[in-house]
Amino acid sequence: MISRAEALAHIAAIPQMTGTVSVAIQNGVGRTLAKPVIAQHTQPPDRMSAMDGYAVRIADCALDQSLTVIGEAAAGHPFSGEVKPGQAVRVFTGSVIPSGADHVVIQEDADRHGQTITIVDAQGAARNIRAAGIDFKAGDVLIPEDFRLAARQLSICAAANFAEIEVRRAPKIALLANGDELRPPGSKLAPGQIIASNEYSLTALVEAWGGEVLNLGIAPDDPAKIRARIEAADTADVFVPVGGASVGDHDHMKTVFAELGFQPIFSKVAVRPGKPTWMSRNEDRLVLGLPGNPASALVCAHLFLRPLIARLLGSDDLQPTVRASLLAPVSANGGRESFLRGRLSYSDKGERVVLPADNQDSSLLSPFVTSNALLHRP
Repeated sequence: MISRAEALAHIAAIPQMTGTVSVAIQNGVGRTLAKPVIAQHTQPPDRMSAMDGYAVRIADCALDQSLTVIGEAAAGHPFSGEVKPGQAVRVFTGSVIPSGADHVVIQEDADRHGQTITIVDAQGAARNIRAAGIDFKAGDVLIPEDFRLAARQLSICAAANFAEIEVRRAPKIALLANGDELRPPGSKLAPGQIIASNEYSLTALVEAWGGEVLNLGIAPDDPAKIRARIEAADTADVFVPVGGASVGDHDHMKTVFAELGFQPIFSKVAVRPGKPTWMSRNEDRLVLGLPGNPASALVCAHLFLRPLIARLLGSDDLQPTVRASLLAPVSANGGRESFLRGRLSYSDKGERVVLPADNQDSSLLSPFVTSNALLHRP
């Protein structure tokens, strides 16, 4: 049995996957960049007005000064002339500032009568103009390679004039449930049978972490049938069998993978829940076995599957960690690192507090209804 840190070190040593694909930017959320996003133009390309008003020369802006309006620059329709002494051009937010102007008088500071404006409020220093390239310049690296995209980055990809982006191929994660007792949701259960529930949360997590799910369904406790499902998933990068990893007479998962040429990396991890978590490898294909108990499977997916997917994609696994005050005592961990389900919130004083779930039994799913955090007890 190895420590969690040792297990994560094994995961960190796995080579990054190769292979890239191009996707439309609207499909980029959760994908990892294979190439940096480099600005193809300057943004904004010209000096732009930050306000509705009049583009003028600041030297002409004495109080009660009158200026002649010689034209208009609407957004997308620049004024082609030059602002000379005693002149002004009507501008709007986003308008290109015409040549010769170095200041925008906001419309509230000017009285207009026909083609003449009068400055009615002292202007001080030149302002209300956004410089060309204030956001980014052509050739700037806006987002680096191996960056995992969130929704907030898609707009800058578009602004940099990318319709498509090149991203890492999503690792194909084959989920395989195992057990004679398991039945899909909606089944009429016979004595001794239970619903196979792990698949649904695991599928959502894998997709959120950047993987592509291959659902291999439920394999009975039959080595030949387990093997057939594994062999059918010839495109899988990572197999994630759930259950079947203990030492009972009906636990065949490790044996079947060993017969298929997978060599063990580790067989147990000193964590609670999740001691039976195991990992094997056959060249560039991997197995990360998760415990069959629902809470153990989901907790260990966060602890080990998430960093594995991140490693394959070449991105950092940045799981947020914060300190919080316990609202209830927790029991001793018995020599293994413990990860307890709980609810993180804020007290009336604005301090982070966390309430552990009442029952931490690894077979229970109900604590996940209100839990939004894992409490780490080293």
